[in-house]
Amino acid sequence: MSDSLLEVRGLSKGFPGVRALAGVDFTVRRGEIHALMGENGAGKSTLIKVLTGVYERDAGDTRLEGKTIFPRSPREAEACGISTVYQEVNLIPDLSVAENICLGRQPTVFGNIRWGAITRRAKQALARLELDLDPSRQLSACSIAIQQMVALARAMDVSAKLLILDEPTSSLDEREVGELFKVIRKLRDDGMGIVFVTHFMDQVYSVTNRITVLRNGELVGEYPTAELPRLELVARMIGKDAKEVAAMESQHPGVQSIREGEPFLEVKNFGRKGSIAPLDLSIRPGEVVGLAGLLGSGRTETARIIFGVDKPDSGEMFLDGERVTISSPRAAIRRRIAFTAEDRKVDGIIPNLSIRENIVLALQASRGAWAKLSRAKQDELADRFIKALRVKTPGPEQLIKNLSGGNQQKVLLGRWLATEPRLIILDEPTRGIDVGAKAEIEKLITELRRDGLAILFISSELEEVVRTSQRVVILRDRKKVGELAGEAISEHAIMSQIAAPTAESKDVLHA
Repeated sequence: MSDSLLEVRGLSKGFPGVRALAGVDFTVRRGEIHALMGENGAGKSTLIKVLTGVYERDAGDTRLEGKTIFPRSPREAEACGISTVYQEVNLIPDLSVAENICLGRQPTVFGNIRWGAITRRAKQALARLELDLDPSRQLSACSIAIQQMVALARAMDVSAKLLILDEPTSSLDEREVGELFKVIRKLRDDGMGIVFVTHFMDQVYSVTNRITVLRNGELVGEYPTAELPRLELVARMIGKDAKEVAAMESQHPGVQSIREGEPFLEVKNFGRKGSIAPLDLSIRPGEVVGLAGLLGSGRTETARIIFGVDKPDSGEMFLDGERVTISSPRAAIRRRIAFTAEDRKVDGIIPNLSIRENIVLALQASRGAWAKLSRAKQDELADRFIKALRVKTPGPEQLIKNLSGGNQQKVLLGRWLATEPRLIILDEPTRGIDVGAKAEIEKLITELRRDGLAILFISSELEEVVRTSQRVVILRDRKKVGELAGEAISEHAIMSQIAAPTAESKDVLHA
């Protein structure tokens, strides 16, 4: 195509045991903002890393302005005209704005840095973004939004033709996002091609011209933004047919009756700037409340605030009607709240410890170093939960790293059940395990609910949320946008609320 800036054809990339990209085509035109969309594991990050020289491709062809390129490092990608601004600002806070913009590319004469030239180049890069900022100012004295703009100016300093923005708005408020979008639109109008990676659907429909959707390392399709309804975008991202979903009956398989009575946990206007907008949420004993939303919607952020990993900056929390403050995970455990994190390998299991040691870990931590559990008590707990949770193992002394993913997840459940919690937060408890293990985990959740445990259930798989929950709280763009209960819970109802535009958003492309 005559207006094509970047053309990727048949791009493939694999890792041991994983096919990250399989024959992906991707085109970015001059003077457009192109959204790259997909759920976790879709291949977005791998595609970006291949384009920017972090990974070498296994197969395929990449052309920039009609010329084949094969960058083998980020520096080579920059030399080709591809610049990237990442979610986290990768700059040096103790250096000046100008030093950060020119870092690694400082002009020199006879080995001496030309500071005047650095200042002039920084001013030119800032002026291109219409940013009135003193280049001699120390970066740490600037707000996160300004630091993001400086990162953008640094990308402009290399005469970029293609700009990749990887979650650039994740730490910005609405006003700061608006300022960033003004800059992005100006760059687009100057003829630059921009790849915009985000999980914020409102932003996609506000600022982009086209959308490419990936799923499981494969291309789903490329669409003009104005011609792709939100519901269809969500359906393509999660692998559903929009017509099928729209035709589904709003039925709930309903093992589940809505619980009456006072909630164990209630939060009001509870939130944290940059993580989750203030929301209301309650969970009763014997109730599963699902958190539904696309990746980046604020599900894990909500869980982390409730468990005390992150501190809220607004709202109140009540347990059994009593106002409480939970300032740390240890305080949450004392209040009989448990949390199985999303990534069990990073935030869950201790791989080189035994099953027994992993099971008793949280209970021992809650008791402190001076109230050590006896070995007999440890053995009793390990045996009890291995049997109760049907963990497949030769014995409690086997290293947990040698178990399957499903059995590791059961051990983590046992760890928290040993603390006798009243509320357990399950963040993606079935991720990465086989179908049989998923069914067993879901059965365990139902049994725990019937035993009176309050459960906050987070899953990317809407079928799981529908099967498991009595109520579902729906999040989008880090805001609560709806709540469903009982018979009203269905995949279609959840997807409709995820896809519905907010009152303040406008589906207007700024051409």
